[in-house]
Amino acid sequence: MEEALESRPRRWIDSLTSLRIEHYVPKVRKNRIREQRIHNEVIVDAYGPEEQALGWYYYLENKIQFPFSAQCMAAKVVSPLRKGETVDVRSLAPKDCCVHDMLVLIRWHGRNVAVPLSQLTATDADESTVEAIGDWHYWVVQGSCF
Repeated sequence: MEEALESRPRRWIDSLTSLRIEHYVPKVRKNRIREQRIHNEVIVDAYGPEEQALGWYYYLENKIQFPFSAQCMAAKVVSPLRKGETVDVRSLAPKDCCVHDMLVLIRWHGRNVAVPLSQLTATDADESTVEAIGDWHYWVVQGSCF
């Protein structure tokens, strides 16, 4: 009986680890223009995750015009924002903070706070900013990561 109980958690854990993230994150249809732009402008010379992160950092730094207004699309555990909150995005977070995710600095309750760019949508921004943020969202939704 003890052996049967011990094997149950192991089988349950094995079944969880065999699941793929694609089952939980809906992918958007492939966008050839966006794919080419990301490949040619962002990760063209990137050999590994660190270089991809730097490629994204410099791409966003060059394309996004700060400051701009944004709205939180979804709450995240790593962010104090709630869905629907509007914030002023001031800049990208420092490079060393963006090695695993692209973070932006916002003013929130009198403090500067870094939040994931993936949880924000621009509400008052120029075309270049909207395109760059859209490219980042596309990358994330496709399941790409560093």
